[in-house]
Amino acid sequence: MNPTVNKQHDNIRAVEWRDEGVRLIDQRLLPQSLEYITAENAAAVARAIHDMVVRGAPAIGVAAAYGVALAARDSYRRDGQRWREYIEAEMTNLAQARPTAINLNWALQRMRRLFPGIQGDPFAPLLEEARRIHDEDIAANYRMGELGAGLIDQHCAVLTHCNTGSLATGGFGTALGVIRTAYAAGRISDVFASETRPWLQGARLTAWELIQDGIPVSLIAEGAVGYLLNQGRVRWVIVGADRIAANGDVANKIGTYNAAVVARYHGVRLMVVAPTSTIDMAIDSGTQIPIERRAEEEVLSMSGRRIAAEGAGAWNPVFDVTPASLVDAIVTEKGVVLAPERSKLEALMADESS
Repeated sequence: MNPTVNKQHDNIRAVEWRDEGVRLIDQRLLPQSLEYITAENAAAVARAIHDMVVRGAPAIGVAAAYGVALAARDSYRRDGQRWREYIEAEMTNLAQARPTAINLNWALQRMRRLFPGIQGDPFAPLLEEARRIHDEDIAANYRMGELGAGLIDQHCAVLTHCNTGSLATGGFGTALGVIRTAYAAGRISDVFASETRPWLQGARLTAWELIQDGIPVSLIAEGAVGYLLNQGRVRWVIVGADRIAANGDVANKIGTYNAAVVARYHGVRLMVVAPTSTIDMAIDSGTQIPIERRAEEEVLSMSGRRIAAEGAGAWNPVFDVTPASLVDAIVTEKGVVLAPERSKLEALMADESS
């Protein structure tokens, strides 16, 4: 872990355990207001995930793991003999909160694997496992930051999309962790962040995080990405992922595919930064990844006020799929996969499971 980066660029925790429950930054209110909510039971954690109080695949996984610990505490108090049955019902609710983010199900499955060996009260061992998931995510982000920064071999500007920092993870960030590490090493001159309509995660969250860390950031509309890349300053587009298929196709925030196509045309490289828990080897290609659709009002309105003409409808997919052929590198905590395809990911995941 780089102590300089740690001190300067790691000041935010979106998810934290407290004795009373899971403390979450309410990301819907940023950047105007930094406020916290405490989810005191698993149902409240599921609502927070669905309502985007907490968002970002790794952060969702961490929050869900803590949600299972809360379910364990409540279930054992309710019926010490049937706690597994009660927890399973809560886990089903958690799993349905954001179906695209594979980290959510990954975290739930990891928690479930402990069930057979637990005797008596399940709360302490499940809380310990949730904390372990959280700590491992932060450590993985630092490792990915180092590996990804190593790919940036010239002083240049970079573009990122959506939010992939401390707010989206256990801490430090995936794509934003790479940017933090590379900036501290003097390899990045400028950071451009696209707005990320309709929830404006780039405008509200990424810009806010970088400002907290003293890293200069310029916000652009998604429609300006092509013209920006045409200027020749940006050499890398660096993004996260919500799910990566076995062939290297990447599901990420809507707008990533557009940026990838334009980047390839302009000779700009695309780096996807995600932990191995985001790789779903059970899905052959991106066509099998479930793409969440959200309410039309998210597109038709802003801050509770309608911005579209009355009578207009909206199509609101939350994610898109970027084919592996447009991805130059996938950076994980286990290593870097260049020009990703199935055999390379199989080798990576074989190492990961060994």
